[in-house]
Amino acid sequence: MICEDDLSFAILDINRFSRGHCLVLSKRHVPWWHELTEAENISLFRMAKKVADRMMKVLKPDFVCMYARGRRIPHTHVFLVPTYSGDVLDKFFNALEMFQESPPMLTVLRETRSLKEVAEKLKASP
Repeated sequence: MICEDDLSFAILDINRFSRGHCLVLSKRHVPWWHELTEAENISLFRMAKKVADRMMKVLKPDFVCMYARGRRIPHTHVFLVPTYSGDVLDKFFNALEMFQESPPMLTVLRETRSLKEVAEKLKASP
């Protein structure tokens, strides 16, 4: 256990991508982070920031990669992975960014019409 409050807690991941890789979890069982209450979300992301700040200070990575999951393990958790130039996640995200920029089916998503259509739908939703 790294830290906890009434709604969330942070632990080291046993299947680490790098030294210091942590999980921040909601105490209430909810599959997706967007299903948490506002208070739970505030707690979860405040704790993620606190742990990431500690990682930057103590472990001195280039950055702390953060992503939220819940698919394979249906319980909201945020990955915090200290990441260094050339490590496995740095290589993965570099490859993902190159993939994002190249396939024709993704290039279509950058077209102005497509961007406007999605933006309008998101703005109009309550």
